[in-house]
Amino acid sequence: MSAPLGRLIGLGTGPGDPELLTLKAARYLAEADVVAYFAKRGAKGNARTIVEAHMRPGIIELPMIYPVTTEVHKDHADYINPINDFYEDIAKQVEDHLRADRTVVVLSEGDPLFYGSYMHLHVRLAHRYPTEVVPGITAMSGCWSATGVPIVQGDDILSVLPGTLDENILAERLVDTQAAIIMKVGRNLPKIRRALAEAGKLDRAIYVERGTMANMVIAPLADKADDIAPYFSLVLVPGWAAKPGQDLGFALQMTEGLV
Repeated sequence: MSAPLGRLIGLGTGPGDPELLTLKAARYLAEADVVAYFAKRGAKGNARTIVEAHMRPGIIELPMIYPVTTEVHKDHADYINPINDFYEDIAKQVEDHLRADRTVVVLSEGDPLFYGSYMHLHVRLAHRYPTEVVPGITAMSGCWSATGVPIVQGDDILSVLPGTLDENILAERLVDTQAAIIMKVGRNLPKIRRALAEAGKLDRAIYVERGTMANMVIAPLADKADDIAPYFSLVLVPGWAAKPGQDLGFALQMTEGLV
């Protein structure tokens, strides 16, 4: 007779506002034996902060501390090798709990399968253990809702682009779409700004920093005086604002209390 197996739950915590956590996510947190979460060294991490009110006493916490983050280029061996070893190691740690018949909830900012680190555990474990993914509200959805500016309508094409792309590729993609969401801004902001200018869309771009969080910042990117951006920032390029008679500046005035 085979030994009982625990359950793996990839749980989306949403874009930052704790009230945007889903009811299903809250229920699984109440049922979990182990809560695992990614974080940088010396920090609790945003996903763990979002679920603070749902952490019951005595639950096992498994912090998964990245060995490297943005201090090394993502294509360099000094990043690739340690990060691959890291995912292998934490997958084994999670598997130990699953073999002990525990339900392991792995927190993921936004949605687990949309640029989420959870997916590195999913591909290593989901084919061998009972697994469920609980979707979360994405950062881009939270951010465009916070701005109050519609992103697409009708037959508009929306492209989601990582800011880590080469500048020329980013500009080409921006030319070839009506609307865009640019993720992974951070230190890539100067490059993103230049690509938007080259594509003729800088005047439509909206910068959102820490969307839905208490310290959120919203501003037209063209009005942002510096190129400093935290990891939790993105750029919205609404297709809606390009339509005749629809003015981006007017729309943003509706959210001026948030800027």
